Amino acid sequence: MMKRSAEKTRMAAAVLATLAVLAGCASPEPRYYTLASGEATAPAVTPATTPLWIEVAPVRVPERLNRAQLVVADGSAGGLKLLDLSRWSSPLPDELRDALSQQLQARLGAVDTYQQGLSEVTPVYRVTTEVVRLDGDLGQRAAATIAWTVRKLPDGKVLSGRTQTELPAPGQVDGMVSAYRQIVATTAADIAAGVQSLRP
Repeated sequence: MMKRSAEKTRMAAAVLATLAVLAGCASPEPRYYTLASGEATAPAVTPATTPLWIEVAPVRVPERLNRAQLVVADGSAGGLKLLDLSRWSSPLPDELRDALSQQLQARLGAVDTYQQGLSEVTPVYRVTTEVVRLDGDLGQRAAATIAWTVRKLPDGKVLSGRTQTELPAPGQVDGMVSAYRQIVATTAADIAAGVQSLRP
């Protein structure tokens, strides 16, 4: 009887050890990040209001950054590495466009015809942006250079600018994404000022 009980105990221990090994071998799940702040929203449009119609075009980014994974410096001169377990919730050009649109709509009291799918509405201002540089060192810094253009329609008046920002990014990936959000907010503030300067 004692022998049988000891054998059962050994078998149970073996099963538990096997399960622990299998659990340890399971691949960790990636974590997803977004550049949208979750705070700014488009203004409500009612018959009594005339919104400012804008169109925020898709953002152009260098091909090396157009990936699901976050791309960071690897510590060597000019070297990059992909963070396989840290990914954007949508393609980076979409993340940037949506975050910029969100910020501009809130700052200008505008409605983005592109985001809202309002093909029947002609925008008054068209915003185009291109990421010239977007890089960071984990736990240290995040930097960007973003070129932008505001075109007033239909007269075609154009204002171009370039937002260059470098911020501390403590706290590994969370800190870097937070710094990137602030970079987007700074860029949106510059673009909004450009729109205002073209308004009558």
